[in-house]
This record gives sequence, structure tokens and C-alpha cells, in this order.
Amino acid sequence: MGHTLDNTDRAILELLQKDATLSVSEIGERVNLSSTPCWRRIQRLEQEGFIQRRVALLDPEKLNVGVTVFVAIKTNQHNDKWFKKFADVVSTIPQIVEFYRMSGENDYLLRVVVPDIKGYDAVYRRLIRDIELFDVSSSFAMEQLKYTTALPLDYA
Repeated sequence: MGHTLDNTDRAILELLQKDATLSVSEIGERVNLSSTPCWRRIQRLEQEGFIQRRVALLDPEKLNVGVTVFVAIKTNQHNDKWFKKFADVVSTIPQIVEFYRMSGENDYLLRVVVPDIKGYDAVYRRLIRDIELFDVSSSFAMEQLKYTTALPLDYA
């Protein structure tokens, strides 16, 4: 079993979620640790999987992928062979940035980022060309009201 997080671990994770470019000494200063013990904690949090990776968040508008489409998919194929093929197809389409297996009315939910409706249509055509789908329902986001990559740390 992994390590239990203490308040210092949570504070380090909170800081890294907001800005992963902070230096170890700056993080240590903010959580009242010297650099070496702070570095050791960050290393342990990485080794134990609390920190999966550190990435840069890019501006979708500047990259011309400012249109977000949520795609709900229903299938009548509930077997491993179909799912593996579907997952393989999805993994080859870079415009699909999130992929979930769902409970409830829809079987899968995709989040797609594209420049426009024509861009989404190309993704849709590729999906239906490569995999048999029962029903596809697409919803275009009109406005992003909240977006964060920061996870709540209250439950850890």
C-alpha cells in the first residue's frame, strides 16, 4: 500500500498542480522545507504515482482547436474484440483528447477538439469508416465556463 499524504504532501501537490515549473527551492520555501527534503518528497510522490507526469497546458485557440465537441456513442457490440478495435481507432485520432466508458444511456463519451464543424466532420467520418457504431450524438460546447486540470486533494 502506498504512503498516506500529510499536509505538506498536499501543499506540494497543490503547488505543482498550479505551476509545475516552480523550482524545488521555491516549493520548499512555500511549504517550510529545505530543498533536499522537499526534493525527496516530490521524488516519493512521483514514485508512488501521486504525480503521474508534468506537462505544459497549451492554448487551444492559439493552436486553432478552439471548438470542443462532446460525442456520446452507443454500441450494440459488447465484446472484447470490438472494444479493442474501437480503443485502437480512438487512440489514432489526435483530435480525440478524452475517451470514457460510461454507465447509463451512452456507452462511451469522447471529447474532441477541432477548429470547426468541418474538422469535426472529418473526425466523425474517420470513426464511422473504421468502426461500426450503433448511434452517435454530438454536442458542440458553446462556452467553456470552468476548466481545470487540478484535482481536489481533500480526499487523499
